[in-house]
Amino acid sequence: MSASDRIVRLKTVLARTGLSRSTIYRKIAEGTFPPQIRISVNGAGWHESDLNRWIANPVAWRPRSEFDFDD
Repeated sequence: MSASDRIVRLKTVLARTGLSRSTIYRKIAEGTFPPQIRISVNGAGWHESDLNRWIANPVAWRPRSEFDFDD
C-alpha cells in the first residue's frame, strides 16, 4: 500500500481540510466530498489519495468511476 493509499481518520481530515465535522458530513451527503470507507465495525476513514485529490481541487472533485485509470 503506497503512502497516498493509506487510510486517514476524521481527526486528520479535519486538520488537513480546515472544515468542521458537520461540513464534511454535509458535503459527503451532497456528493462534493470523498465518502468514508468502513475499516471496522466502529471505525471509518478516508483514502488519503481521495483526500489529496479533493484538497488539490475541491470545486472539480468528483467520485472516481470504475473507468478512471489515471493513477
